[in-house]
Amino acid sequence: MKDNNLAKYLSIFVAFVALVGAILFIRVFMEDVDALESDAAIQASVVNPIVFFSAGLLYAAVAIAIVLSLWSVIKNPQNLKKMGIGLGLLAVVLVISYSIADSNAVLDTQGLVLEGGDAGTATNQWVGTGIWFSMALGLVASLFFVYDLVKGLIKS
Repeated sequence: MKDNNLAKYLSIFVAFVALVGAILFIRVFMEDVDALESDAAIQASVVNPIVFFSAGLLYAAVAIAIVLSLWSVIKNPQNLKKMGIGLGLLAVVLVISYSIADSNAVLDTQGLVLEGGDAGTATNQWVGTGIWFSMALGLVASLFFVYDLVKGLIKS
């Protein structure tokens, strides 16, 4: 009974979020394209609300994911070891990614240094780290996908 009520409330919440998003999206398309591109007041009145709504949904999703993960660890302390190993492996990949990333100057198509893209800046180093980190995790995910696919083919 409890799960049924939760599903009902969740469905109502999802419908509400979808309705608000649809209204904000329709408001953008109701404006003239040229006026939307050139008039800052129209941009602020039409585009800003959908951006803030989307950012709020993103922050809420991140907060809910963190809270539920922590709640799961509190309810099942035996999973704490697995979580620690996983976070440790992610930290190792992050350190390796940071050591591989460079902090060279960021150049445009003419070979000129972009504003804020000077050589040796920490921002350049962390952007490179994020790129390498994403590629490493994508490679691991791809390998597990292929492994699971092959395992499923062998079982069939």
